[in-house]
Amino acid sequence: MRIDKFLKNARIIKRRTIAKEACENGRISINGKEAKPGSEVAINDQIDIRFGDKTMKIIVERLTEHVSKDSSSEMYRILQ
Repeated sequence: MRIDKFLKNARIIKRRTIAKEACENGRISINGKEAKPGSEVAINDQIDIRFGDKTMKIIVERLTEHVSKDSSSEMYRILQ
């Protein structure tokens, strides 16, 4: 699954276009490598997202195309 779609489906970032812009601006990395909007995400990948001066570190738990609001938090686990 593409990183921009994963972030939107997991409801970490509200819109896919915003997730795409975050990737293009170098604020998202997968396993320590800077991510492009089309970068593929796999289960157990670590994603680092920089929001201003804070960094959110998550581990991918599930990849789901269609997810409800209640189960979206089951797609990832927050580190730290």
